[in-house]
Amino acid sequence: MARVLLLSNGHGEDLSGALVGAALMARGVAVEALPLVGHGSAYRQRGIAVLGPTREFRTGGLGFTSFHGQLSELLGGQVAHVVASLLRLMRRRGRYQLVVAVGDLVAVLGAWLGGCRCAVYLVAYSSHYEGKLRLPWPCGWLLRRRRVSRIWSRDALTASDLSQQLRRPVDFLGNPFLDAAVEPALARTTAPRQLCMALLPGSRMPEAGANLELMLRLLALLPQALHQPGSLQLRAVLVKSLDAATVRQRAAAHGWRARAHDRLERGGLELELSWSGAGAALARADLVLAMAGTATEQAVGLGKPVLQLVGQGPQFTDGFAEAQRRLLGAGVHCASGEPGTSMTLEATARLAWALMAELADPATGPELRGRLARTAQERIGAPGGTERLAAAIMELLPPVDVRSATQEPVQPRG
Repeated sequence: MARVLLLSNGHGEDLSGALVGAALMARGVAVEALPLVGHGSAYRQRGIAVLGPTREFRTGGLGFTSFHGQLSELLGGQVAHVVASLLRLMRRRGRYQLVVAVGDLVAVLGAWLGGCRCAVYLVAYSSHYEGKLRLPWPCGWLLRRRRVSRIWSRDALTASDLSQQLRRPVDFLGNPFLDAAVEPALARTTAPRQLCMALLPGSRMPEAGANLELMLRLLALLPQALHQPGSLQLRAVLVKSLDAATVRQRAAAHGWRARAHDRLERGGLELELSWSGAGAALARADLVLAMAGTATEQAVGLGKPVLQLVGQGPQFTDGFAEAQRRLLGAGVHCASGEPGTSMTLEATARLAWALMAELADPATGPELRGRLARTAQERIGAPGGTERLAAAIMELLPPVDVRSATQEPVQPRG
């Protein structure tokens, strides 16, 4: 039986890796995973063996964070944990037919240290940031090595750019993380309904709690027309560690009161709270208020307009938000101003109202949705990336005995 190790370094990277891993297991491949940051819950949920131990960190990665975030990574032991994980991988050299890196330089380096053939889904880098991708050293050197059998990018522009830079083929097959949101979108009702806004305050605590408070302040500033009962549907998708009791306590400080376990209200506004079902929330949404990474990319991939609200970090800072706009294009909007100030929140509320009015207008709504659909295709690609990547990985493996396709996933030995 062919063995594949999925090596990922980030929340969204884990999701994409887990989706591909599940597709490989359905084809009879033994799959294990090494998540370098976080607990790898996306892998565990799909029955993929995780090489432990794992740890959760505030920033969820080693990349686009504030100086304070980078310092907390060092003090919190994140760098030491990643190094220990890579050393664990080196001790397992020769165990796998293929190591698949999902992420950035850290994942690429880890796959190289695995000592066997590897493939790279370079989801963390894009030429849309600057027009020409500048890979950090020694990422470019590693990607040119013969041991790297295939390279896949996150968009067509990056594939073309890197193919020229590396002087070898780089392919774009789509983004698996989009597939996690597509199925709920296909089931979305087409019946007439009220406008709906989805709130994505992020997945890392304690930042997600502070982000939610900022969003609650913003909602109170929306025009009074939206405060009328039934005029606007609001749904927040929260990380499980941001529990209902904590939400109620934080919300009370901003004039919101709990109506039920999963409901907050303030005047005529009612906010539904959810601790799962991000894909369903995005499918229902007309507008997405986001302070998140992968979930924002899923929203753009579904053709939803995104309104950013910059926070204090350590992840969703002004720099992160600006880079996200360059990555995802014209479908992402952000009001200018100092993060968290009343003036910036008021400007964001006006922008939200303008976007909803444009969506609701029979003359401008279809045109806007058409532009968003074209942006989705350009920046994220078509659904189905999971199966296309899994099929491409299968081409790199020895033939699989189809009788093994129903076997249980191999458990790690340590």
